Amino acid sequence: MHALIEPLTLFLVYLGMILGGLPFLQLDRTGVALLGAIALIGNGSLSVDAALHCIDASTLILLFSFMVISAQMRLGGFYETVIAWLEQRPWPADALLALVIVCVALMSAIFSNDVVCLALTRPLIELCQRRQIPPKTMLWALSCAANIGSAASLIGNPQNMLIGQSLHLDFARYTLSALPSVSLSLLLLWLMLRPALRHAVPGGVVVTDTPQAHLGWQSIKGLIVIVALMAALLGTRDHREHWALIGAGLLLTSRHLHSRRMLALVDWNLILLFIGLFIVNHTLQGSGLSGAVLDRLNAWGWSSHSVWGLTGLCVVLSSTISNVPAVMLLLPEATHAGPLLAMASTYSGNALLIGSIANLIVAESARQQGITLTAREHLRIGLPLAAFSLLSMIFFNSGSLH
Repeated sequence: MHALIEPLTLFLVYLGMILGGLPFLQLDRTGVALLGAIALIGNGSLSVDAALHCIDASTLILLFSFMVISAQMRLGGFYETVIAWLEQRPWPADALLALVIVCVALMSAIFSNDVVCLALTRPLIELCQRRQIPPKTMLWALSCAANIGSAASLIGNPQNMLIGQSLHLDFARYTLSALPSVSLSLLLLWLMLRPALRHAVPGGVVVTDTPQAHLGWQSIKGLIVIVALMAALLGTRDHREHWALIGAGLLLTSRHLHSRRMLALVDWNLILLFIGLFIVNHTLQGSGLSGAVLDRLNAWGWSSHSVWGLTGLCVVLSSTISNVPAVMLLLPEATHAGPLLAMASTYSGNALLIGSIANLIVAESARQQGITLTAREHLRIGLPLAAFSLLSMIFFNSGSLH
């Protein structure tokens, strides 16, 4: 019985990753991963000390620090100010769409795609209502541009943070390698969404109840920290989490924003998911099962050491068990192709509505505002967009895989 617990636990955890939970239990992916880690420790597969040792603390610190920085920007009204500034541009709807796509992509590359989608969905819907623009068009632009933009940096999403920290990737070199496919993908997104704006209010229309764009001190303070932090990240491959933690500490030291409010916006659920998966994946690798599966795939010609093989594995796993668990599974076999893994796991998120947490955040926030974004609607836009992004990534980065 004791010998059966470990393989059964691993099976149930990854089944939960695929289903988003376990049948008949009130568990999401985080709950499943955490319960799996508890079962492995309780079973004796790992000691408590061994479990702590396999948790990548540097990645968790970096993730936490940027969550604090993003909380500062949200509480400081930065995102609402950006939307107000966009709305004040007396441009045609298609030009406004282009500006939204670019701004969302830039913010996602710095503040994380999930945070940007959470902060911008409601203000963007209100902008559309005032400008008489189809809200769904702007919401597709938000979710897809956030995913694409987050692929442009090693801090744009959680899986990129993990890859960058684990493989000590050069921040600037990675961004330069990602920019061509990111830029072309954003252009394609605009071209795909532009026809839906034919009947929108033309440029130059004055909207009397437009909010005023005013950048407050709390937002300026956050921007100063992020500019200094980006300079530090560009200058070093090591100890990035130290600089990020210092930046978060400076922002927590505030006379106006209570630390309780800022820490309440930290996604503790995601941090716990990382902790659980670090423990579960360490056990899976130690069991030799993941290596045996990859060896069999290599024997069938689906090699993780080829551009197409690694991209295909990444797409399949990201679309089933989600991109963070997929990256954790593939990372030990893809140390030679970190940039490719980061971009492929991120671009894959656009294919399906459930393929990215950012997509689900936009869909749920829109539902609360009375707007339904369906999986079929997303598929018509997201699938060709993801396919193009992946193909352009391979074209521009095939030389990075040896």
